[in-house]
Amino acid sequence: MSELPADYLYTKDHEWIQLHDGGTATIGITDYAQQSLGDITFVEFPEVGATFEMGETFGVVESVKAASDLYMPVSCEIVEVNEAVDAAPELVNQDAFTQGWLLKIRLTDDSQIADLMKPAAYAELI
Repeated sequence: MSELPADYLYTKDHEWIQLHDGGTATIGITDYAQQSLGDITFVEFPEVGATFEMGETFGVVESVKAASDLYMPVSCEIVEVNEAVDAAPELVNQDAFTQGWLLKIRLTDDSQIADLMKPAAYAELI
């Protein structure tokens, strides 16, 4: 298991979020999640411009073992999907926290950040 990035926040469903200036963020799945899934073969992405509420399903990750829903960590609008992962889903297995990111978003409710887990809390969960 790789070390959890200290500047990321986490969900109980094994998504991570990295906050950026200007109310934007990057979202992906954790290293724990990709290891549990095994070799990832496909990622279903939402459309750019789509909006989601916190906890809503925004896509699916398929692997040789299973398919797993992805849950939105915060309410947001999708501003970008990772085209590199769309073309080569194995990037999530190779580097879940950097090259294997899934979405870039614009937050629509900053208060929801308080509901996310810091790295120590997520480490206890897993």
